[in-house]
Amino acid sequence: MVEKTGGDSSFMTIPDSGFIMENGTSCLPCTPEEEKKIITDLKNESERNLKEGNLYFVISSSWFRSWERYVGVDADENLIGNQSSDSRHINGASSVMAERPGPIDNSDIVENGNDSDCKVNEIQLRRMLMEGQDYVLVPQGVWEKLHEWYKGGPALPRKMILQGVLHRKFDVEVYPLCLKLIDSRDESQSTIWLSRKASVTELFQKVCALKGIEQDKARLWDYFNKRKYTQLSVSNKSLEESNLQMDQDILLEQVDGRHSSRFGMDSTGNELALVSLEPSRSPLTIAGGPTLSNGHSSGYKSNMYSGSSLSSGLTDMDDGLDAYNSSRKGEKGGLAGLQNLGNTCFMNSALQCLVHTPPLVEYFLKDYSAEINTENPLGMHGELALAFGDLLRKLWSSGRTAIAPRVFKGKLARFAPQFSGYNQHDSQELLAFLLDGLHEDLNRVKQKPYIEMKDSDGRPDEEVAAECWKNHKARNDSVIVDVCQGQYKSTLVCPVCSKISITFDPFMYLSLPLPSTITRTVTVTVFYGDGRSLPMPFMVSVLKNGFCKDLLLALGTACGLKSDENLMLAEVYENKIYRYLDMPLEPLASIKDDEHIVAFRFPKKVMGNTKLIIFHRWQEKSKSDYHKSGTELFGTPLVTYLGQDQPSGADIETAVSGVLSPFKRISSDKAHVSKENGFHMDDLDEQCSLSNASVGKAELEDTSSTDLSLQLHLTDDRFTTFKAFKKDTRFDSGKILRVVLDWTDKEQELYDASYLKDIPEVHKAAFAAKKTRQEAISLVSCLDAFLIEEPLGPDDMWYCPRCKEHRQAIKKLDLWMLPEIIVFHLKRFTYGRYLKNKIDTFVSFPIHNLDLSKYVMSKDGQSYIYELYAISNHYGGLGGGHYTAYAKLIDENRWYHFDDSHVSAVNESDIKTSAAYLLFYKRVRTESKVEAGEASHSHSIS
Repeated sequence: MVEKTGGDSSFMTIPDSGFIMENGTSCLPCTPEEEKKIITDLKNESERNLKEGNLYFVISSSWFRSWERYVGVDADENLIGNQSSDSRHINGASSVMAERPGPIDNSDIVENGNDSDCKVNEIQLRRMLMEGQDYVLVPQGVWEKLHEWYKGGPALPRKMILQGVLHRKFDVEVYPLCLKLIDSRDESQSTIWLSRKASVTELFQKVCALKGIEQDKARLWDYFNKRKYTQLSVSNKSLEESNLQMDQDILLEQVDGRHSSRFGMDSTGNELALVSLEPSRSPLTIAGGPTLSNGHSSGYKSNMYSGSSLSSGLTDMDDGLDAYNSSRKGEKGGLAGLQNLGNTCFMNSALQCLVHTPPLVEYFLKDYSAEINTENPLGMHGELALAFGDLLRKLWSSGRTAIAPRVFKGKLARFAPQFSGYNQHDSQELLAFLLDGLHEDLNRVKQKPYIEMKDSDGRPDEEVAAECWKNHKARNDSVIVDVCQGQYKSTLVCPVCSKISITFDPFMYLSLPLPSTITRTVTVTVFYGDGRSLPMPFMVSVLKNGFCKDLLLALGTACGLKSDENLMLAEVYENKIYRYLDMPLEPLASIKDDEHIVAFRFPKKVMGNTKLIIFHRWQEKSKSDYHKSGTELFGTPLVTYLGQDQPSGADIETAVSGVLSPFKRISSDKAHVSKENGFHMDDLDEQCSLSNASVGKAELEDTSSTDLSLQLHLTDDRFTTFKAFKKDTRFDSGKILRVVLDWTDKEQELYDASYLKDIPEVHKAAFAAKKTRQEAISLVSCLDAFLIEEPLGPDDMWYCPRCKEHRQAIKKLDLWMLPEIIVFHLKRFTYGRYLKNKIDTFVSFPIHNLDLSKYVMSKDGQSYIYELYAISNHYGGLGGGHYTAYAKLIDENRWYHFDDSHVSAVNESDIKTSAAYLLFYKRVRTESKVEAGEASHSHSIS
């Protein structure tokens, strides 16, 4: 492991990274710009040479963001690729001038080992850290260069591993596998860290070296939950394939006859035979499963078979040692919990919902071996279905012994490496993978035919829907399709030629937005990029959980935006543009009430040319050297565009004069204009006409002089250099040009700078008092929001076959056919460039009699009344929090709460909470529609 370079446990004894000469001046090895370029080049080189075993280093986000600010990483840059969810003070505040950071300091992300046998200088990462928010990962070359410049540490190297079977991917193993070694000779305990990709042979070597024992005299046991499961044999099998979990125990025994272990004694002190507590492979490890007694509801009893010839390979009974042997007369099945294997509550929650889905319980408790598809290239060779079926049978066996789903987690890590390791994940993402993976493993279609899809071409919906479902079933036919897949109608209309395209697509769940009924008031100050008028603050109302696109739409309406104009949103912080709000789906939650938001209004035709950003600073009378940076910037930066090819210094001055023209002071007889917060709120039309007249005047008076009449200096994105330029100086087109305008006495007399200062905050706190109770919305309103007609986003254009161009089409979704089991995913998590947000709004959902009849367009004789039977809950915030599940035992008609290993009864009235994340409903068959339903659903239109 990594060792500290000293005995002091504080990391503050690291020497200073400054380079000081004898005269006290700084002599840095590189300028900030050079550091940025070197690190960028090293990062790009590393990305071109990805391979297993490459070293990466963990660095505290706090230190790394301070370095990014120092070298001037722009607000929209992401140098290393680990975007922080923190807002202003961490992410991208490059426009705020920053000093050179001190030594690399990882002290906020590490902890010393607490184990008594852990070496004092072995350092481990704190648990539950989030990449981007708490730490970043940098390639070895980047670390070495940063450490050369700044020293510090401690160094935290991590290896890149290759994961997955079907889809191979590189991943940095931030948290290696931690194993607790128990030495049976003296019952001492030690901690061992190894990669989960390390072999069992490497584990033996490390244990034997640590304990001073010869390898042929050492015996290692998988000692999960302090019980012997499997004897580990020297082999190239990885620790992950051996199902070893984070923080679990392994047992060391010496077998030379001189040492007997208390762990191998019976109650009388006699030594027991050292054999694995592994059950026989038949019939427990086959797709048919055992015939259970007292362990399932009567509804599932009739379809169970005992053996089949297909082995699942799940020979390790670690999922629940006594799962099949703990039957007690009268105990119900389906009440076993799932042990948390290290941030696996997301998996446990989704699994409990699935294993309490009645049609799936019935299916996996019978012999399904004939439907295992081992040849499907899109599947997992049947291994996922077998692992899930094996786990379901254990959970439905008698007793309440908690199951440790180690084998299932191993299969998951192998086929879905995104869920490997020990980080928290999303239960909905896991559910989507499981449903798709189970479908492919159980697909009855062995050879998928090629089918060319046809356009609707005005045909009746019933005909097109039946054709699409028939084509879908020709390639996809499994219990998951039978039970969980429905069909929706998608209509696209071209806004130019009115071409209509209708398709019918399958779905396995519905992801519903949470439409907020609470609005917030946002104040945005609109500046004219061409200087045609004064800036004006606009107060608009937007949905609390809305997005930047909603703010732009409301603002455009409020300010009378024309069809040939655009608005550019930006946040101003410390008199600089902190970030551009240019992502339509950026959550408005990322905009805080105390921030200052401005919008620049431009004709569309000029955008895309050379952007000019104008900053302002006061020039004191005593200052004559305008190249010094000792004066502070002030006011709101102004943004405009230069339309010329290779613009000149004269073009820049003309543009600056133009955008400043509305701020020209008016004569004393016009001084009656009232002001509020620095903005003229009355007589605006008269002021605008003066402004427009002054634009033309500025264009004329700046053409005769050979030197600039304004004190303008070209600067960089960090304001470290200030270069003078002349009228005939030429600049490259298409780049962002930044200039600083020094406000001398002349400018202060000519222009009113108050328009640039004291722009209103986004929102005054007084408004918040109007809303005191928690917002509540209904499941029906979420479904309505999902089905509403809306235009596609600019990044999701549709190719119109008639126009032969991509168009921002109008899209409308409708439900055509609903499945037996319908899952609603409440979209509580929103992700933007600068913020990840969770919506804790309470959603009111029915437990009984959810009637979806009015939403279904097809008339297939089915019942569309549904009943809730399971919920996946998420408590807490992003990247952490905790998942649990509620599930109903149908035959018992009683709800239970599944919190990892803990299972308890719960009243039906208590299952509705704001933590509800996934809602599982099953169809209620009315007597009049049972017969019709049996002949319908998946077969009626196939």
